[in-house]
Amino acid sequence: MARKQHLVRSHAHEEDIPGTVNVQAVEGDDAFYGQALFPVPAEDPNDPLQWSRAKKITILVIMCGYSFLGNSALLGPGPYLTLWSEVFDISPGDASTLISYPNLAYGFSSLLLVPLYLKFGRRPVMLGSMLAFIAGLVGSACANNFAALMAWRVISSFGAGICEALPVQLVNDIFFLHERGKHIGYYTFGMCFAAVATIPAAYMLPMRYSWRLFFYVSLAFAIALFILAFVFVEETSYDRDAHRDHTSPQPLDGVVTNGSEKPGEFTIEQVSNTPARKSFLATLRLWGYVNPEVDILTLMWRSFTYFLVPQVLWVVTSFGTIIGLGALAFNFVFPIKITAPPYNWSESNSGVQSLGSLLGFLLALPFTSSSDRLAAYLTRRNHGIREAEMRLGVMLPAMIIGPAGLVVYGLTAQFNLHWIGYFFGSGLSSFGGYFYYCFTLAYAVDSYNSNTSEMLIAINVGKQAVSFGLGFGVLDWVLERGYGVIIAGVFGSVFLANNLALILFMFRGKQIRRFMSTSWLAKLHGRGAGHKAQAL
Repeated sequence: MARKQHLVRSHAHEEDIPGTVNVQAVEGDDAFYGQALFPVPAEDPNDPLQWSRAKKITILVIMCGYSFLGNSALLGPGPYLTLWSEVFDISPGDASTLISYPNLAYGFSSLLLVPLYLKFGRRPVMLGSMLAFIAGLVGSACANNFAALMAWRVISSFGAGICEALPVQLVNDIFFLHERGKHIGYYTFGMCFAAVATIPAAYMLPMRYSWRLFFYVSLAFAIALFILAFVFVEETSYDRDAHRDHTSPQPLDGVVTNGSEKPGEFTIEQVSNTPARKSFLATLRLWGYVNPEVDILTLMWRSFTYFLVPQVLWVVTSFGTIIGLGALAFNFVFPIKITAPPYNWSESNSGVQSLGSLLGFLLALPFTSSSDRLAAYLTRRNHGIREAEMRLGVMLPAMIIGPAGLVVYGLTAQFNLHWIGYFFGSGLSSFGGYFYYCFTLAYAVDSYNSNTSEMLIAINVGKQAVSFGLGFGVLDWVLERGYGVIIAGVFGSVFLANNLALILFMFRGKQIRRFMSTSWLAKLHGRGAGHKAQAL
């Protein structure tokens, strides 16, 4: 006989101010560090919050793999810019648009795909996006001119762009509040780990298919990932409020005598209406519930109003500056510098710069759960009341380390210092950037979780637009003004200014949340003070 699944129970609830959660545990609650779990799951084994840990981790790993592969296909061709400029008879600046324009499509795809997965479900949109990604990789591998390569790379990036929003959405769907920082961090690491894609990309140049081999290899992994997602990633959209009322014990239709020893005494039998867990075949369905209340056009235009939410704007500027000032600058500049005097490295070695970024991310990885642990500690000291800002303190060292890396990198390029400076600079920037990737996003979700999906549209569109704007002319800027002035001076200053916003949110974040909860934006988003809602 199969063992009955334990269903998690909790009485946690969000207070009047979004981002302030009462996690005081009462008798019978499942708890973490003595704190009740939030969001409160329905007593239904089909509620994603009730799924087994093994299933949740499997879904997270697949989504991290999608994030890694999508970003690898986007940024991996960095070492090919010089070659493409020669093959297609274009300038290096024009060649760089084969990364910058797909990067823009990568972010703007959320504007369409996120409303689609709210309307038709996460699973069908995810699988459809993977098919578009696969088609784009096939076309990129077979392209014979600049225009065709650009078109197919935009298609593949548009399809893969959903992996910027969907992993965060799924973390919000299947994990509790106290786990979000850690698991968003793992998704972030998958995204950041894509920096290593330039290494195999560069080493594929001398091989038989040259730069096309990179797209063939990416295609093979994309097909494998599609199969894994089809088998293991179940639909995670779930109307928790609608199910909660139907899962509590209900009396039978009549009053039933049942073994009473005294005549005239009756007992009422109660039965649980807890649904059965779906079968494996049922979880493979491609089409599920269509939400009639979702208006795709409304979601599209309303998502832009989230740029007026300070926490969301901070995520946009953080991701945009890190990607545009760091990742794109590193990918564009290093292959040009390292293959020229005084270094004179071969083109096949021009992708190893990402080893510095990888080392920075690896050194930051052990701190992935640090914000959750700090928030749990401060929540206990605050008598079970959790504030969204409680996770931010772990970011203080990264506030300075990231910009310092850009200064090191820029000065190394400007004065042709030892090549180790490129690795050291990119490593420092990546170490600091990892904290801002992970915890600004987790903080925004904690602060404004009533409409997570719309917020993710704004975040992804905004950060890609910012990174596009900053990275679009990076080669022309540095060649005209110098590496030291642009990367160390301008980029480093912008990076630092963005990071210093941490101080504002640490000490005034709750006041900002309180003000926003009574503003016209809260009413527009269907959320105001005194309105408690589960995360969507």
